[in-house]
Amino acid sequence: MERKIRNAAKALIIHKGKMLAIKISDGKEAWYIMPGGGQDTEELLPDAVCREVAEELGLKIAVKDLAFVIEGLHGEKFHRVDLVFLCECIGEIEDAVLQTDTNQVGYAWLDLDRLNTLPLYPSKLRRAIMNLSEGKPYNIYLGNEEIGDPEITD
Repeated sequence: MERKIRNAAKALIIHKGKMLAIKISDGKEAWYIMPGGGQDTEELLPDAVCREVAEELGLKIAVKDLAFVIEGLHGEKFHRVDLVFLCECIGEIEDAVLQTDTNQVGYAWLDLDRLNTLPLYPSKLRRAIMNLSEGKPYNIYLGNEEIGDPEITD
């Protein structure tokens, strides 16, 4: 069986020492993911991240630089390539009609100084985002993270 590759554009929105994340719950536990989603055919990645953030959170953003690339080779029906962009929130979209993800129950501003201990996924992003926000060296390509990999909490 040939698996498709799915590009996803994600938004890293940082404000006053916190990052914006979507809260997901399966009824038993909660975790966080970055806003964003799949790139459509003939859609540029910056346009995809703007569309997705508007759909999920009702926010207008300005896309800055590519910050991270992380892959998910197994665990889903497709090979996922997440491209994470630094973004700035410009404001709310009036009368936005939200299209939430499965099990999306809201959003949260996560403290960057303790991000490595919070359930943000993919977990390889935790320390990388902290390093970026602290002006420390970090890798842009974070490799593959599979379901069942050990938690990254360092």
